[in-house]
Amino acid sequence: MNIFRLAGDMTHLFSVLVLLLKIHTIKSCAGISLKTQELYAIVFATRYLDIFTNYISLYNTIMKLIFLGSSFSIVWYMRRHKIVRRSYDKDQDTFRHYFLMLPCLILALIINEKFTFREVMWTFSLYLEAVAILPQLVLLQRTRNIDNLTGQYVFLLGAYRAFYILNWIYRYFTEEHFVHWITWISGLVQTLLYADFFYYYFQSWKNNVKLELPA
Repeated sequence: MNIFRLAGDMTHLFSVLVLLLKIHTIKSCAGISLKTQELYAIVFATRYLDIFTNYISLYNTIMKLIFLGSSFSIVWYMRRHKIVRRSYDKDQDTFRHYFLMLPCLILALIINEKFTFREVMWTFSLYLEAVAILPQLVLLQRTRNIDNLTGQYVFLLGAYRAFYILNWIYRYFTEEHFVHWITWISGLVQTLLYADFFYYYFQSWKNNVKLELPA
């Protein structure tokens, strides 16, 4: 494992910890899109179908369990926890996220590396992850004023994917025959979706002001 892959994994992990900190400590999910969290739960559920049948390493298994457990826990808190769910802004979080799933599934059935159930589901998870952040970004655009923890959560998610792109570039030049076009293109699309948010995040950090997106 190279430093870029490790940085990506740790940044992804920190993003989850920041969100769980917000939910458990403040008992609030204000500014968080349930639609995005449900999509991430589906992403991990379809990506890690091999968790108990294909052992790679203890590290790999632990990370899979963390992301599976945390994603479904967050969805449960936002839907079922009496205090947390009161802070969920259902009226603003109206992105029809299920409409993202069908195109991703059709694309996975057409464009994949191997036409098997597990491979198609893995490819579907890549396509879905690329666009899963859209409901969250739309919600932030509508609410405009973003608290620190929510801003850090979204920033860390974007940074995780940026580190993975660096990881792929590094592996392309250091490992023979390392080419994964589906993963690369999906990751690039996902990272580009964060571009506008990154710009305003760095502007707020540079000027030491509260993060606020334009209408």
